[in-house]
Amino acid sequence: MSLSCDLSVVMPVYNEAAAIEGVVRQWTGALDRLGIDYELSIYNDGSRDETAARLDALARQVSRLRVVHHANRGHGPTILRGYAEATGVWIFQTDSDDEIPARAFGDVWAQREDADIVLGVRTGRMSGGVRRLLSRGAASMVRLLFGARVRDVNVPFRLVRRDALQRMLPRIPLDTFAPNVIMSGLTARDRLRVVEVPVPVQPRATGQTSLPGWKVIKAGSRAARQTLAAAFSERGRRTSA
Repeated sequence: MSLSCDLSVVMPVYNEAAAIEGVVRQWTGALDRLGIDYELSIYNDGSRDETAARLDALARQVSRLRVVHHANRGHGPTILRGYAEATGVWIFQTDSDDEIPARAFGDVWAQREDADIVLGVRTGRMSGGVRRLLSRGAASMVRLLFGARVRDVNVPFRLVRRDALQRMLPRIPLDTFAPNVIMSGLTARDRLRVVEVPVPVQPRATGQTSLPGWKVIKAGSRAARQTLAAAFSERGRRTSA
């Protein structure tokens, strides 16, 4: 696949009809101000509200917006599809809930020259106790299994050099619930240059998390099993190499 731009932004979306237009306008505005040659690819993961119609209307107005609709796959598989189809020299993934504002991207973009991957580190995050515990557990698991000292292993605000991403993608199963966690681990295995940049977190203006209550624990357990499997797969791959 030939490169089409300097930056591909990959954004999964699910049931964000109330917020998606504002999010798109904020991102295109921020990227335009930075003077970047970019594509904004939004993947509608089978939303059941008016998200699809609003995205289609926006695509007719915003030239750099690319909208893809598919049946619900889940957040992780949707991100992986976006990564695989991105055509930019750099690939950036962010979520559509606006919890990390578009204005923070400039600080991440500015650090790219001496990095293979630039990771946001969320500051001021007001998560519940269970989510905080799962985040700390994921970071500890990535450090133990992969040797990666990444502070925010699942942050949805990451900029990756294309060639580095292409080396990692074949090693992440397509059904992975939290592919960014495994990717954070692979940065150590591939000896990538990692830069971490503090980024602010703001409350959601609309909508609600898709993983309330007990579903967070179930999701965390699934992510842990898949991360463990990926780590053992990496050990096997290196042993046979």
